[in-house]
Amino acid sequence: MILIAHSTTMLLARAHLQQVRAASATRAVYKKFNRVLIANRGEIALRVMRTARKMGMESVAVYSEADRKALHARTADYAYCIGPAPANQSYLCADKVIDTALKAGAQAIHPGYGFLSENAIFANKCAEAGIVFIGPPAQAITDMGAKDISKRIMQGAKVPVVEGYHGEDQSDANLKVHAEKIGYPVMLKAVFGGGGKGMRIAFTPADFDEALASARSEARKSFGRDEMLVEKFVERPRHVEVQVFGDSHGNYVHLWERDCSVQRRHQKIIEEAPAPNIDHATRLRLGESAVKAAAAVNYVGAGTVEFIMDPRNDFYFMEMNTRLQVEHPVSELITGTDLVEWQLRVAQGETLPMKQADIPLLGHAFECRVYAEDTVEGAFMPSAGKMEYASFPTDIARVDTGVESGDEVSVHYDPMIAKVIVHGRDRAAASAALDAALAKTTIVGLPTNISFVRRILTHPEFAAGNVYTEFIPDHAKELFREEEVSKAELLEGALAQALSARVSSDKLFSQLVPFRVNHQPVYTKKCGTKSVDLVQKDENTWEADIDGEKTTLLVSSLSHSECGHELHFRVEADGEAWRTKAVRTESGTLVVVGKGEHTYEADAREWGDADGAAAAGGGHALAPMPGIVERILVKKGDVVKAGQALVVVVAMKMEYIIRASRDSVVEDVTCAPAQNVPRAAVLVKLTTADHP
Repeated sequence: MILIAHSTTMLLARAHLQQVRAASATRAVYKKFNRVLIANRGEIALRVMRTARKMGMESVAVYSEADRKALHARTADYAYCIGPAPANQSYLCADKVIDTALKAGAQAIHPGYGFLSENAIFANKCAEAGIVFIGPPAQAITDMGAKDISKRIMQGAKVPVVEGYHGEDQSDANLKVHAEKIGYPVMLKAVFGGGGKGMRIAFTPADFDEALASARSEARKSFGRDEMLVEKFVERPRHVEVQVFGDSHGNYVHLWERDCSVQRRHQKIIEEAPAPNIDHATRLRLGESAVKAAAAVNYVGAGTVEFIMDPRNDFYFMEMNTRLQVEHPVSELITGTDLVEWQLRVAQGETLPMKQADIPLLGHAFECRVYAEDTVEGAFMPSAGKMEYASFPTDIARVDTGVESGDEVSVHYDPMIAKVIVHGRDRAAASAALDAALAKTTIVGLPTNISFVRRILTHPEFAAGNVYTEFIPDHAKELFREEEVSKAELLEGALAQALSARVSSDKLFSQLVPFRVNHQPVYTKKCGTKSVDLVQKDENTWEADIDGEKTTLLVSSLSHSECGHELHFRVEADGEAWRTKAVRTESGTLVVVGKGEHTYEADAREWGDADGAAAAGGGHALAPMPGIVERILVKKGDVVKAGQALVVVVAMKMEYIIRASRDSVVEDVTCAPAQNVPRAAVLVKLTTADHP
């Protein structure tokens, strides 16, 4: 059986090689591009536009009705609406995208990542329309997109793979049989998928059925297919990936590896390059294995070969992402390259700009994905709505973003707001640089994960480079601690609000009480219930009282914008002086940024309690975020146990299972399939169970 499988793989490889050589010969005759359509949105669309303009190319944007005012649509040389907000009616419509490219006179389409970037049918349609698809040949996308086929090809190329079942019999019973043969825990993974979608871990046979059903459901919604593979789950694994590049002339290189182990919901939060605690010999073997993988499918363009690494630093092929990755900037910073420029040049038929021996390894780089999400107690609930204010530290970091103050984070798309990327001479310096950059990143109007990421950066195990995919749950006690409101925050925020009020009304404030500070990212009472009394003594002197402790504040260098919405001042307290900026948003919230260490909201109004909705629910099943009801698993009168699944809600491309918090009886089901529900909506009413 092994010889037959290997022989079949080699036949496939030979046929594939002939197809790619023919495609490469065609690709090489294309002229230089002067106009490129970006079939994506947000920060990746803007990132491609920047490089295209640097190379003298015009950019064409496409946008949905929800993105009509989006930054990428406003920035492009040309922009076209291609449909309603749902991605399957706009960004995923291959024919609409290609028709727009033809109408706009674009010679090529850059797909970014996500959406159509790994769609072989789309790549073929581009070729049929005479448009260059800036990506690999369609056959490579097909081979690497099907995880079962990709693993067979990798075995033939002598690239190590993890033990698993990748066969055609997709019955639930057969998959369960193979799970038992492999041995628990096992990973269930969508064959046609990526980005953490359609993945579940079954730790025991009792977990298997629900995990499989949920993974299949999510895979169907994300990829239109629900075939699954079953693999041995490597405990305490690291997620290490290698950036590879190929051209149409048979040249291949790698640009070193990245570690993307720190994740939640199988999605990355912090990425770094190179990977920590890996010796040079292992680093070279990783790169060589990745190049073998790319050569096995005659790859052209940018790709990422993903490996799972065990605690002994043995590594195994997981999958190949046949596109540019979200985390590509860290590879750019440690090699001094522009990978989008490489993509555009290779797509025009040029050879790779560098040979392997010439690719440097320069210091260390980190990237943090800033998400609109509530991180309290590990919920990681995505959030949508208006971002009242956004300020990024572009002076000390590279920031890739697709939003500005006042923009909407839509429920229809991924909730990533920005990527903050830094470089340092070594890992410690780069980590400190990222922490400093995040301290100066201010987002108001939506909860974010900024403070949570900063806690990760200062954790001693992270500082030591001891990262793995379960890092967050294993260190939950330290990472999900409550934020304490410091004295400096109270003083600075109270003074900023008093000065802002005085500037706005031209009246002297005698007292401001109570004053509440809500530390980002969660604007709730949990983040601090202290109040401060503030009394003005003279033009430049104020006295603060915090629980009987008095502090004198001296104010100087006070200036403000003409409309009074932005205020700058210097404050001295307890022998320390610093500069502060305060910005009043449209809703009346005052955003205070001071000392380069704290960013927080200050407002005299009472904030709502994040736990209020749950408390009001009286134990009922509530929607944890705005979303769409996918499935209802109970009916009126059912007796349910604590932890039992009640309703499945889909939001921002992810599936969430709402469970009973205690043994209960279903009093009523107050939602329906396909219904849009707001956050904290009661989905199932529950009463205390009278039954044992």
